[in-house]
Amino acid sequence: SSRTARSEEDRDSLWDAWGSWSECSRTCGGGASYSLRRCLSSKTCEGRNIRYRTCSNVDCPPEAGDFRAQQCSAHNDVKYQGQLYEWLPVSNDPDNPCSLKCQARGTALVVELAPKVLDGTRCYTESLDMCISGLCQIVGCDHQLGSAVKEDNCGVCNGDGSTCRLVRGHYKSQLSASKLDDTVVAIPYGSRQIRLVLKGPDHLYLETKTLQGVKSENSLSTTGSFLVENSSIDFQKLPDKEILRISGPLTADFTIKIHYAGAADSSVQFIFYQPIIHRWRETDFFPCSASCGGGYQLTSAECFDLRSNRVVADQYCHYYPENIKPKPKLQECNLDPCPASDGYKQIMPYDLYHPLPRWESTPWTACSSSCGGGIQSRSVSCVEEDIQGHISPVEEWKCMYTPKMPVVQPCNIFDCPKWLAQEWSPCTVTCGQGLRYRVVLCIDHRGMHTGGCSTKTKPHIKEECIVPTPCYKPKEKLPVEAKLPWFKQAQELEEGTAVSEEPSFIPEAWSTCSVTCGVGSQMRLVKCQVLLSFSQSVADLPIDECEGPKPVSQRACYSGPCSGEATEYTPEETQLLYGSLQEFDELYDWEYEGFTECSESCGGGVQEAVVTCLNKQTREIADETLCVSSRRPPQLLKSCSLDPCPPR
Repeated sequence: SSRTARSEEDRDSLWDAWGSWSECSRTCGGGASYSLRRCLSSKTCEGRNIRYRTCSNVDCPPEAGDFRAQQCSAHNDVKYQGQLYEWLPVSNDPDNPCSLKCQARGTALVVELAPKVLDGTRCYTESLDMCISGLCQIVGCDHQLGSAVKEDNCGVCNGDGSTCRLVRGHYKSQLSASKLDDTVVAIPYGSRQIRLVLKGPDHLYLETKTLQGVKSENSLSTTGSFLVENSSIDFQKLPDKEILRISGPLTADFTIKIHYAGAADSSVQFIFYQPIIHRWRETDFFPCSASCGGGYQLTSAECFDLRSNRVVADQYCHYYPENIKPKPKLQECNLDPCPASDGYKQIMPYDLYHPLPRWESTPWTACSSSCGGGIQSRSVSCVEEDIQGHISPVEEWKCMYTPKMPVVQPCNIFDCPKWLAQEWSPCTVTCGQGLRYRVVLCIDHRGMHTGGCSTKTKPHIKEECIVPTPCYKPKEKLPVEAKLPWFKQAQELEEGTAVSEEPSFIPEAWSTCSVTCGVGSQMRLVKCQVLLSFSQSVADLPIDECEGPKPVSQRACYSGPCSGEATEYTPEETQLLYGSLQEFDELYDWEYEGFTECSESCGGGVQEAVVTCLNKQTREIADETLCVSSRRPPQLLKSCSLDPCPPR
């Protein structure tokens, strides 16, 4: 070994010292600089008299153009075989990548205009390797000559692939008469090595959105390579498939869509590397736990959005399983002794093997309101666990290395149920004074029929109405509402009451009428109930636990006239029958349902409108006796078959 070392010293001693580095061959985009040394011996020196290094390893502005293209265009004003040409670069020559080969625009003429490109020219378009003195030299992603360091799939030099994740999937088109296109996959900003293959008659196209919110669309109509939002796209359109490649990184959010073009289904396979844009970032040390006499301070970790360069909520980082939150670090601080007058209270030395102090919370209380927005609260305290696992409360500052959990939060922020009034019915009479009705429903925030509306604010469901046509008949003994046929078509609308976390009266369904004809009574059970939110079960309570008026448990009912019963009723009978029925709505009504066939086939005939009795809820045809005969619409005729009859 000593002999070898001596021979190397002898070899180097024949050379003069290395000279200074030359100016860089390029001002941007990666160039080369060289240094020379002189042989001091009359004999030949071993080794080389020149060495190289990379320089100007900063990206060129987009308007600078390709370095090889600049060298070709420098020959545009030099005649070749007596003629001027516009020269374009020929890249990626496998035989001699460091010669300057150029092609005349619009021709097949390819000429080697120089045996060597300028130092710093890339050997290949998709590589960092550069030409130096006519030879292709290996350059690593660290921009060092001879370096074998490469980028990982995430684009990080000498990285371990932990800053991105592989996304692969399969999309199958779902043909629909109402849909002309569909989204295949959304590929976020910064993604790399994107490849999609569509098989089938449909067609791919792109939508993009920059970080500034600017949107654009590209139809991918022809095969070729082009730029979309400064990202190079390679697209192949073949008879039975389409291939889309983007090396990335994407400079905008890309949405790949499919346009349905044929009756057959299409499938798309895609694969790309998606950057993990939310990563944990360690914070600085928090303030010391003591101002003197020795304390400790901790670090924490916060979730950081790499796109917007701001701190976001922790759940964004928890989304990626690869993201492991760094553990807090702890160090001693303010070790100087306290002045005697400071009254310093000794702090227990912190054991590094103990779990860190942490926030603990009690369960949330019940919401203060069942709808319309309420609040619920909990208590949060800082606790510490010793080696034996005993938990004890400590001062809050010990937990301040992480944000304190909220102690109040909003709840049940959806709107409370509201009354919704339907349209008024027609007036119950064709002349003079009558009544009209409407359905009033309690509707919740989802538009569903529910309970829980205040009876105090319920709109009225009936009102008097006056038809301007005068009546030419004796005055009725009873108002229209007291006519018994009317009750047959009227139905009281009972609002269902949902059990809530507040004690409330819950009525059960009415029993059947106690008689089969005439006036009888119906009964129902009314309970005081409450919903237990923890177990989601209903419990019965004593009646006096519920506030407000208790719903009636008995009412009158009418089952039709008994045989031989008079159609006239005394005021007392009328009051008995209708006194408890405060609100009801008409269930059956007359409607026109088309026309009869024409009475004649030619020469002019008539058609009569068909009038039917309909159930307004089910829209089914009902027995005509269920509809009020006085409200039956007038006969409606129209002419038909007006063409003259042919001669006999």
